[in-house]
Amino acid sequence: MTIRKVLALRGPNLWANYPVLECLVDLEYFELLPSCDLDGFADRIKAWLPSMIEHRCGLGYRGGFFERLETGTWLGHVLEHVTLELQSLAGSVVGFGRARETSEPGVYKVVIEYNDEEVGRAAVYEAHDLIMAAVHRQDFDVEAAVERLRRIRDRVALGPSTKSIVDAAAKRGIPIRRLNTDSFVQFGFGSKQRRIMAAETDRTSAIAQEVAQDKNLTNQLLREAGIPVPPGAPVTSADEAWEVAQDIDAPVVVKPQDGNQGKGVALNLKTEEQVRAAFEAAAAISRRIIVERYSPGQDYRVLVVGDRMVAAARREPAQVVGDGVHSIEQLVEIVNRDPRRADHHADILSKICLDAVSLGVLREQGLSPASIPATGRRVLIRRNANLSTGGTAVDVTELVHPETAARAVEAAQVVGLEIAGVDIVCPDISRSLEEQNGVIVEINAAPGLRMHLSPSSGQARPVGDAIIDMMFPGEENGRIPVVAITGVNGKTTTTRFIAHIFRGTGKTVGLTSTDGIFVGDRRIDTGDCSGPKSARAILSNPKVDYAVLETARGGILREGLGFDQCQVAVVTNIGEGDHLGLSDIHTLDQLAKVKRCIVDVVAKDGFAVLNAADPYVVGMASKCPGNVLYFDMNGDNPIIAEHRAKGGRAVFVRDRHVILATGAHEIPIVSIDRVPLTNAGRIEFHVENTLAAIAAAWSVGIPAELIRLRAESFQADLDLNPGRFNILDINGTTCVIDYGHNASAVEALAKSLAHFPQQKRLVVYSTAGDRRDCDLVRQGELLGQHFDRVILYEGDYCRGREPGDIIRFLMEGLKNAPRTVEIIPVQGAIPATELAIKMVRSDELLVIQADVVDDTVQFLRQNFPNMTASVPKPSTPVPRA
Repeated sequence: MTIRKVLALRGPNLWANYPVLECLVDLEYFELLPSCDLDGFADRIKAWLPSMIEHRCGLGYRGGFFERLETGTWLGHVLEHVTLELQSLAGSVVGFGRARETSEPGVYKVVIEYNDEEVGRAAVYEAHDLIMAAVHRQDFDVEAAVERLRRIRDRVALGPSTKSIVDAAAKRGIPIRRLNTDSFVQFGFGSKQRRIMAAETDRTSAIAQEVAQDKNLTNQLLREAGIPVPPGAPVTSADEAWEVAQDIDAPVVVKPQDGNQGKGVALNLKTEEQVRAAFEAAAAISRRIIVERYSPGQDYRVLVVGDRMVAAARREPAQVVGDGVHSIEQLVEIVNRDPRRADHHADILSKICLDAVSLGVLREQGLSPASIPATGRRVLIRRNANLSTGGTAVDVTELVHPETAARAVEAAQVVGLEIAGVDIVCPDISRSLEEQNGVIVEINAAPGLRMHLSPSSGQARPVGDAIIDMMFPGEENGRIPVVAITGVNGKTTTTRFIAHIFRGTGKTVGLTSTDGIFVGDRRIDTGDCSGPKSARAILSNPKVDYAVLETARGGILREGLGFDQCQVAVVTNIGEGDHLGLSDIHTLDQLAKVKRCIVDVVAKDGFAVLNAADPYVVGMASKCPGNVLYFDMNGDNPIIAEHRAKGGRAVFVRDRHVILATGAHEIPIVSIDRVPLTNAGRIEFHVENTLAAIAAAWSVGIPAELIRLRAESFQADLDLNPGRFNILDINGTTCVIDYGHNASAVEALAKSLAHFPQQKRLVVYSTAGDRRDCDLVRQGELLGQHFDRVILYEGDYCRGREPGDIIRFLMEGLKNAPRTVEIIPVQGAIPATELAIKMVRSDELLVIQADVVDDTVQFLRQNFPNMTASVPKPSTPVPRA
């Protein structure tokens, strides 16, 4: 059994609206051997992974998968379940999977949900090895495999602090994108986005961080603000440290002036020897050391978010309790067995470490790691109470005195932090600091949240929710209007048209399409940018107020969608389809299911804008979580009539006017004759694109008058809509430039050419090689029906075919052409275009299929600077609604 390929579908996809791995698995020899025919296989799987008894599988009840193992199932299906179980055992709990045979016998697509992509990928291969071991009756160490996956999870998973904020955002329906392998996370899209790095937000200033890092400066600023702090001073030598200790009356604290996580901090130092030793330990952490008076009392951490205290915990230093039997070293080992403790910060507690600082603390107590403390004796391992050094925490949020909470908030604001961990030392947190000589000893930027999320005792606090509520107050969800456009033909024109309308609002529009990425009027990338990577680029751009995203089939199949939800999903058509045969998509039903992915993620208050004339598109309506708006040139379409009878929305043409209809209410918005794109309504497929664009703009609340004005100014020229039925005059010859390169596009093109006066037609044509042979032949047949002379060319889009294959199959379709009298093969788009312009006759209409639009447009502009666009003049005035 071979795993040929593993794709990570990181956004909503053909299988689910969340991330999955799609594994292409060749069963090879085991295509003919189900699990029941493999001697002892089921028993070994059940013995190694007994917890899979909970897998219901398709049978729907506990033990269902084990029953399938015994009665017979294929190894692709087994791989699905074992991979899911291994991830869950490693702490990354998942449950969705599918195993489906492809059109290639014995080859399966195995789909597996994941939380962390790296864990999921590793689990696939661990599962493969486990299954092969079971097949061949070999040993397999399941615990070791799970531990390997757990280590990967611990390395790549978000820490508890960041995860709590991410989980809070998910509950609010706020978009989430992890921007690196650490804790840098984006919430929301475009201009509404916010970002965090652990518990710091994008509004945490560098100045505030610097102030918080400099403990001496923090102490100075707080003292000036009337907030109680301990006296102290920075020192540069052990001698100076002892002098300051004497000046401020020992006991003292020695700590790095810019340290964190309690590193290098020594407390309650009374002797010169202790102070000098502490100075040397702190100097190993930082060149800047501070000595301050030790304040007796409990160590508290108060979390401030915005203008309020949201949690507080009493921190206990790392310690063990003697039992009269075990040594301190053994007691530490026993404590570290707690599954909540880890060597990193990904779990709730950190392991206790017997380091140089710990050994010094033990010596102060007259002990060593080998000492066996008496039963019940409390032995300190560290004096400072940080969780990162093995300490524990007790929630005391409800006990904090209001004045103490107010001092903590004020301290955070003095430093300039909107999220801060304020360290307080006082005997009793339920009293004000002033009445008990309590002090604030430190302000922490990016405070750890673990102690509040899962305290050792006491109530857990939803501090992640508090942070998200501060970043996105009220009903804010970080979303901008996202319009996704897909279909077989018309996607790019509709995308450009929608973006043109949105630009009329004065807001910044981000656009992705087959010819690049645009932010406002600036093109920031070129080439085919209709995939998820380009969508994410737009949604991460903080300038973007509207996102208009052409969404092609290929990107959906390779990686899923680049967004979790859209306000509007536009599906132009399915027609005769395109790219059939690729990625195991062979039928129009399968293609429609791929295109439907954008409809599946329409927001509840959003709209799916669907072509009522295409039955495959109409079939998507039932899967839309939001509302449906149909469009069609024919307002009497039965689908539209039924939809309107239920109060639904529709956009259609009547009496040459585009009508916006809600139930029985109608608004004529613009004459189709005044929309330049349609050439006074003569280009029917552009009329359909116009209806789709207007419907999308209406769906996001663009005013009707603005839609009208923008529709009347969307020119079908090389600037606004290059390569989409541009009508040009080149040296007196009428030339049409169009990108269409599939059977449906050729038919629509030919229908629109019927309105031109020229009776003879010369076409320059090619198509991409990633079509079935029959599709290329079909396009050749259509060329033969509608054109008198044909120039065929091949460019850079062979896509796996041998040179000459594209022209060969097109010519096969042309061999019995009823109309074509001359066929000329040429290598390259520009040579073919040059030849056509030289040989075109005065009575011919020239059509150039621009497979690479940028190259063709650049060639025409450079060589024919005097060419002009043919733009119809507006006819009668538009009635106002």
